[in-house]
Amino acid sequence: HVCILCHFCQLLKRTSHSSLSLPLLFRVFHLDSSHMAGMRLLPEDPDVAQVRPTAAADLISDDDRSVAADSWSIKSEYGSTLDDEQRHADATEALNYRADYSSDKDEQEGEGVSSMLGFQSYWDAAYADELANFREHGHTGEVWFGGDVMENVVSWTKGLCMDICKNHLPNHVADADSEPVGQREKDMSGWSVLDIGTGNGLLLQELAKQGFSDLTGTDYSEGAVDLARSLADRDGFTNVKFLVDDILETKLDKRFLLVMDKGTLDAIGLHPDGPIKRIIYWDSVSRLVAPGGLLVITSCNSTKDELVEEVDTLNQRRVACQRPGTVEGQEASVDPPPFRYLDHIRTYPTFTFGGSVGSRVATVAFLRN
Repeated sequence: HVCILCHFCQLLKRTSHSSLSLPLLFRVFHLDSSHMAGMRLLPEDPDVAQVRPTAAADLISDDDRSVAADSWSIKSEYGSTLDDEQRHADATEALNYRADYSSDKDEQEGEGVSSMLGFQSYWDAAYADELANFREHGHTGEVWFGGDVMENVVSWTKGLCMDICKNHLPNHVADADSEPVGQREKDMSGWSVLDIGTGNGLLLQELAKQGFSDLTGTDYSEGAVDLARSLADRDGFTNVKFLVDDILETKLDKRFLLVMDKGTLDAIGLHPDGPIKRIIYWDSVSRLVAPGGLLVITSCNSTKDELVEEVDTLNQRRVACQRPGTVEGQEASVDPPPFRYLDHIRTYPTFTFGGSVGSRVATVAFLRN
């Protein structure tokens, strides 16, 4: 009860924003799910959902979780080509820049809330359990944010892609220099799609039903990838590719026209080093979205305004890092900032809390410059 009260206090700090999410739901979920990760459905009575606790020896100790929290290596056939210390040093420097950039604000944000959901060991244990439940009972596992949100995200994203193909961009992002994606890709089958932190892969299945066919899902948990592959094979989506990959140390060398994130940035932010890891996340994502492509983020721990502000900080940092010089008496060109806010879903159920109106989930789309 004390933990829940603390989360309400965190929520109260958000009431000054023009839009409001409900991070409490996400954080209460982790209080319960950390215990549920060690439970498995019994096969004796398939009509009744019963649970039994796993033996203490089967659970991951706090020491193991602590060690795993510092291990962000990719478990794949490829060797790591990234310098972990340098990447964290760059992110720390960027974090200092962000602190300087926001130092003139009247009120600073409170300290972030960490959670076991920020550790890879948590997800390895959770997906090992879900994979066992699938093999024993055929269960698909947890649908992050619920099926209604997933269907809403997919249908809204498809409409957004169609508008971009027709060059029907909102006035605040349309300009004469922008090349419509429709000049290259006339229908959804031509859109290359990446789902970051794909989990059980059901989001990609829904996108496949809407006509998308070049589909890739990545997750740093091998259990999640095994589950996603098993579900895709069972349901006939054999063309969807699933890879073990960590967005913070990604080995993907391909750019995608559509990159989806449903809860991954939330989980990253719940790690004790969340602020640094979020900066690494944005740097990685900016290299994965193709020019003119879309990044669609669904979050229950950040409002639409907070996500836009985070992207603005990324853009400011990128511009500040560039050092325009002169070439034969002319100024060298400066790259545009990575992302521009495009749109957000307005059809989620809303509620009023603390004088602000908002929803428990925010889905925001950004256009890659």
